[in-house]
Amino acid sequence: MFSGAGERERYSKTPTYPDLAGKVAVVTGGSGGIGAATCRLLAANGVKVAINGRDEAKIGAMVDVIRSAGGEALGVAADCTDLASVERMRKHTEEELGPVEVVAAFAGGGRARPGPLAQTTEKEWRSTVDANLTVTFLTLKSFLPGMIERGGGSIVTMASSATRFSTGAPTPYAAAKAGVIVLTREVASEVGAHGVRVNCLAPHTVLVERTRRFMPDEQQRRIAAEIPLRRLGTPEDVALATLFLASESSSWITGVTLDVAGGKVT
Repeated sequence: MFSGAGERERYSKTPTYPDLAGKVAVVTGGSGGIGAATCRLLAANGVKVAINGRDEAKIGAMVDVIRSAGGEALGVAADCTDLASVERMRKHTEEELGPVEVVAAFAGGGRARPGPLAQTTEKEWRSTVDANLTVTFLTLKSFLPGMIERGGGSIVTMASSATRFSTGAPTPYAAAKAGVIVLTREVASEVGAHGVRVNCLAPHTVLVERTRRFMPDEQQRRIAAEIPLRRLGTPEDVALATLFLASESSSWITGVTLDVAGGKVT
């Protein structure tokens, strides 16, 4: 379940939010990275977790991790760029676990490469916007009606520090994530009267598997040196912020974007 002593120590110190126990959560993009850490920490708080992704083997591995630790988990493969697929995921989760009270809309991706916008292809633009903004829209569209009807729920969306300052990320990615922030704010205003809260996270560089694989050590050190807390983030850093926003400890917070960025906000 854990990759080393450091992760075991962080996990053992996971804060407990008693109001989360017994709730049902869906985590899109939950089979790896930030999503996987979020699934683990939600399950450690007694949440019944539906783990979404596209790779069934990875989803199954995460389900096994949570169940082996005594938690309750369900694997729900779905393409979140397709509304019918998202709807099937929602219905299956509700049938197996019950009404969904927490959604972590973390699915993202895209194929745009860093470089001048004039060299970005239409295909790269569309795939990146669909993989980050459209997936968030479709997830909210599917889960909001039930939350509104039941009079409560918490949704956490995923943006990026690329929306706060220039990071060298592909422009389509930054633009899509900026759209997620605006979407979050507007939807929060729409549904607040129904007791539904919608908040957003904007992480800076996080040491997920892809970062470790493709970002040279020297670049990691350079970025860390520019962060006030002098380190890159971990998936657990973002997952811990998600726990707070999912819980009633943040019951008077909605429509905000929280920079999980070690102090690097400009």
